[in-house]
Amino acid sequence: VITPHRGLAALATAQAERLAIDDTSRVLQLASPSFDASVMETLMALATGATLVIPEPGPLAGELLGDTIARRRISHALIPPTALTGLEPEGLDCLRALVVGGEACTAPLTARWAPGRRMVNAYGPTEATACVTMSAPLTPGTEPPIGTPLHGVRTHVLDPLLRPVPPGATGELYVAGPGIAQGYLGRPGLTAERFTAEIGGAPGSRMYRTGDLVSRTADGSLRYHGRADD
Repeated sequence: VITPHRGLAALATAQAERLAIDDTSRVLQLASPSFDASVMETLMALATGATLVIPEPGPLAGELLGDTIARRRISHALIPPTALTGLEPEGLDCLRALVVGGEACTAPLTARWAPGRRMVNAYGPTEATACVTMSAPLTPGTEPPIGTPLHGVRTHVLDPLLRPVPPGATGELYVAGPGIAQGYLGRPGLTAERFTAEIGGAPGSRMYRTGDLVSRTADGSLRYHGRADD
């Protein structure tokens, strides 16, 4: 996937604003460098003057993950919901901001982890520079949305004929903005299938077809409803 540098700049700015990162923050590098989540982690730290904490080599989960967060005084972390299920929040008061993504976040998980910290649900494909939406800080008792677009990102919820669906209705999510990839290296056919002219966009503007089904709530947040090809 060929992504533009301007997408990284936009993502760095959005994360700093939404996650309250500053030069006192300590960000955990949990994701493997082969995953796009690692780009989010690196930008959280290096674009804000924060400290990027690289743990010891080897798998990091369960008690070992909790011990690392506490011992290294991690303040910001991006942790998949599956990894959170095997981790207890007690004793991790240093963790001021928790980003979940890559999988569906459930209401019970929010009830366990949201109290006492800023917990947000993030969503985004590699083809849009890793992240395009983030929720407001989650509160217990609600089903977590995938949030609102980051600065500069435009989201379109469309039917199979590329027509906007009414608010509250389910449609396929298309995204546009500074982080949209140029396409797939050496795969023009797949690029043409997944990237198309943006509906209502400026001349030359393109949008990416995510294949994800969503609906837009009254406050503008998006809710995830699965894959269009399931």
